[in-house]
Amino acid sequence: MDLGLQGKRALVMGASKGLGRSIADALAAEGALVAISGRDQASLDRVAGELQSLGAPKAVGIQADVAEGSQMDKLADAAVAALGGVDILVLNHGGPPTCTALEMKQEDLITWFQRIVLSPIRVANKLLPAMREQKWGRILTVGSTGMVQPLPGLALSNTLRAAIVGWNKTLSAELAGEGITCNILAPGAFATDRTAETLAAASAKSGKSIEALVAERSSAIPIGRYGEPKEFGPMGAFLASDKAAYTTGRIHIIDGGAVRGV
Repeated sequence: MDLGLQGKRALVMGASKGLGRSIADALAAEGALVAISGRDQASLDRVAGELQSLGAPKAVGIQADVAEGSQMDKLADAAVAALGGVDILVLNHGGPPTCTALEMKQEDLITWFQRIVLSPIRVANKLLPAMREQKWGRILTVGSTGMVQPLPGLALSNTLRAAIVGWNKTLSAELAGEGITCNILAPGAFATDRTAETLAAASAKSGKSIEALVAERSSAIPIGRYGEPKEFGPMGAFLASDKAAYTTGRIHIIDGGAVRGV
């Protein structure tokens, strides 16, 4: 299926690896121009070259850290300068440390509120005026299935991502008549560095081996295994296209059937 993304300009945050990289790959393969961000310039430059090999007419890496709100303005400006504008914005970042609700600390809430809520909203607000002027835009947020079914041991993530759910739904209604859609991609268990971190923490806490935890968690997924990052990105490319123009304000779950709600 040709998604009609040839020549569209995308900024994909946190795209040097993992699920962000998967979305960048899918957009590049559809012929989009892609700017990616992350903290390590060398990794970004390497990935940018690989994205061009996949089909991106242009790909650039822009160093930026979501922990610093002011860097979001610089990121948006740099992406616009490099690509000539941004039509598709993919909000993505690392996840907070594991903890229970009783273990949450105020300082951690403040630290991760910046990364999960403030910085994504800031860069979106910076790029939205141009999208509204051209009457076309896509905002995709990489979230978590914890947005629909809170995950044990991920209280910080469950708490702060809920704010993004409210923001996305509100924004989507305000922009729906202007050709701009706002959707959330909610991944379940994927084989990423983030998953490895949470497994290591769970292993240390429970005394179970990582292999035993993977087997236990895989058995609770109807498909029976963890997802591969390459199975995630194509949904992002579809939602960025005109094929999904009538879908907005939604949480799209990609989890092998693990969430039990309907």
